[in-house]
Amino acid sequence: MIIILLLLIPLIGVFLICTEMYRNKTITTTHVNAVSDWNNRQLKSIALQTSICTLFVSLIIFGLYDFSNNQFQFVQEYHEISYFNFYLGVDGLSIYFVLLTAIIMPISLLSNWTSISHNLKTYLITILLLETLLLSVFLVLDILLFYIFFESILPPLFILIGSFGSSNKVRASFYLFLYTLLGSLFLLLSIVTMSSITGTTDFDALYKTNFNYYTQLFLFMGIFIAFAVKTPTIFLNTWLLKAHVESPLSGSIILAGIVLKLSLYGILRLILPLLPKAYLNCTFLIYLIGVITIVYASISTLRTIDIKELIAYSSVSHAAVYLMGVFSNTIQGIEGGIALGLAHGFVSSGLFICAGGVLYDRSSTRLITYYRGIAQIMPIFSVILFILCLGNCGVPLTLNFVGEFLSLYGAFERLPILGALASSSIIFSAAYTIYMFNRIAFAGSYSKFFIVNISDLNKREFYILLTLVLFTVVLGIYPAPILDGLHYSVTTLIYSASCDCETSASL
Repeated sequence: MIIILLLLIPLIGVFLICTEMYRNKTITTTHVNAVSDWNNRQLKSIALQTSICTLFVSLIIFGLYDFSNNQFQFVQEYHEISYFNFYLGVDGLSIYFVLLTAIIMPISLLSNWTSISHNLKTYLITILLLETLLLSVFLVLDILLFYIFFESILPPLFILIGSFGSSNKVRASFYLFLYTLLGSLFLLLSIVTMSSITGTTDFDALYKTNFNYYTQLFLFMGIFIAFAVKTPTIFLNTWLLKAHVESPLSGSIILAGIVLKLSLYGILRLILPLLPKAYLNCTFLIYLIGVITIVYASISTLRTIDIKELIAYSSVSHAAVYLMGVFSNTIQGIEGGIALGLAHGFVSSGLFICAGGVLYDRSSTRLITYYRGIAQIMPIFSVILFILCLGNCGVPLTLNFVGEFLSLYGAFERLPILGALASSSIIFSAAYTIYMFNRIAFAGSYSKFFIVNISDLNKREFYILLTLVLFTVVLGIYPAPILDGLHYSVTTLIYSASCDCETSASL
């Protein structure tokens, strides 16, 4: 029942906001502005309290979860709701993505706490609906339901970017919607094929199925195309850059922190246990795509002068690293890929808040050219930005280092030459991140382009960024809560893939 409660809390928040809207329409007063400000504060506090309650419930689930068991736990079954059965549950893989979603959503709400005032009710309802749909992706145990919720996040994101983004928001929202929808059609074809072969869409039943090699190959092609668009890899990343640059700050945080992790979760849930022969034989191609993506995104990041675009390009590079890690068929690589995905969710969210929530809100520009000497007038901001930049570089004592090291170790163990080339991401990420920080924080006196000085972090911004920094550093120093919890589930993935590979060799 606690799983259902986790999904219902954001929907209850949506209901409360809608009833508050209806109640406010019946109020007539001469002090319209004062009442409107009070109503906006009420609506925002309802949304924030709802998301915090969801976080508490997810922490309770994490505390009660038995990590010595790799089976699905807290399972809820609702039969014959439609063509498919409605199954919910968590295991050692999904529990961390559920926690990440529950942590990032309150932060995304607080990040746009003062900057969005028009259409506030629509904005808050969209965010809470997104939270329910994203949690559903990580909780469903049916492959068809997984696809439905995987695609259902697109309309809220379309509304979020198209209604609350910057100047070119409509074009960016259509890019996001059409790119990812078209890519996911291949995923749907693969799911329909698996359902027609096995007669079921249940995860547990499918995990016991052994498809022949050529069937696996075609299924792998369809599923991998969908996840390559969502990751995104080289030639399929156009939508991400436009969506990040044009979306509101909360949209960028949700995109980088959670939506990009859907492909990582989908690979762990669909490709590794179901299609081991196919992905093991296609590893060279996947690694080649990953290396090209890392080099291309890193070089593009070095030359850009838009802060949000720079962070978006770096997200593409890091996504390619954890993509290579999870396809390494090693325990270290898969655990490192998941750890890097979680670390990227914290660090990229913090960097987007620094770029869009602090610098852009104060100066109305995203161009690095106009910033210099920020450390002189914003010392607290500069220190936090420096720590987040170190995390983005993968410096030791950060969770990014743990994830990146293990991912590259697994990649090197699988294919040494391509793994060594992928290790160039360490040098590239240090180059573009520290170069960006140096140009913003130092590089002379404060820019002559601004007439007045800009203020340092306020309490809200400081506590949001401090939370993300603490997660990055504490889990970097002591990553055992993540790695120990993942171990049983990851070991099962390795074992099933190895067995299938041996079976195909004997045949």
